[in-house]
Amino acid sequence: MREKTIEQKFRAAVRDAGGLAVKFTSPGFDGVPDRLALLPDGKMAFVEVKAPGKKPRPLQLARHRLLRKLGFKVYVLDDESQIGGMIDEIKNSV
Repeated sequence: MREKTIEQKFRAAVRDAGGLAVKFTSPGFDGVPDRLALLPDGKMAFVEVKAPGKKPRPLQLARHRLLRKLGFKVYVLDDESQIGGMIDEIKNSV
């Protein structure tokens, strides 16, 4: 399965959960996650989408650490089977 297919399934699942999975780009600040998952009740997380078995690059991992240090949830999604649990975790976060 391609990264694009996983990303499409993620977007659809977030939409079905009543939220938005917006593309996230930050000119001048490379390595940020691909998507920002925005769910009802102010729940949000950053999501890095990868092809199955692919891992984030070192710069991406550094950005993930920075975002987590700031208190944000950051996920790496490389299998469509992770989507439901990921959305549930975001919805149930404090």
